[in-house]
Amino acid sequence: MRYPACFAAIALLLLSAQASLANGATIPGYWRTIDDDTGKTKSIVELYQVGETGLEGRVTEILHSDHGPNPLCEDCPGKRRGQPIEGMVILWEMKKKAPGEYSGGHILDPVRGKVYKARLFLRDDGKLEVRGFIGISLLGRTQVWEPLTGKP
Repeated sequence: MRYPACFAAIALLLLSAQASLANGATIPGYWRTIDDDTGKTKSIVELYQVGETGLEGRVTEILHSDHGPNPLCEDCPGKRRGQPIEGMVILWEMKKKAPGEYSGGHILDPVRGKVYKARLFLRDDGKLEVRGFIGISLLGRTQVWEPLTGKP
């Protein structure tokens, strides 16, 4: 009996999620955001559980910024405009879709002041793929965040 390719893809996804969970990795916690160009840590973001299946994230520390030690979100929309980036909630309304995966929410790029739809996926190596996109996931950008052990 032959199985369609989609069954193989689903099986692979489930196995990778189980491997991540077996390693003890979880999404709630502290994560290092990495500059795409320099590879240096830009900030520390705390991802925390909201309710049974929700997730939010806030910037707890700015480690490197081109706008000084305490940058403001000058181009952010609404109530975030002009507010300090440190302490700001930049990820909200995320819902758990599967073990090690959240989607359906929004992420703010405080440097550009843009809000995008978001998807988070915990990789087998314990790193977090953070995808921000407009409309469909194909039109976006992925960053890889690294786990930070312990509280910063």
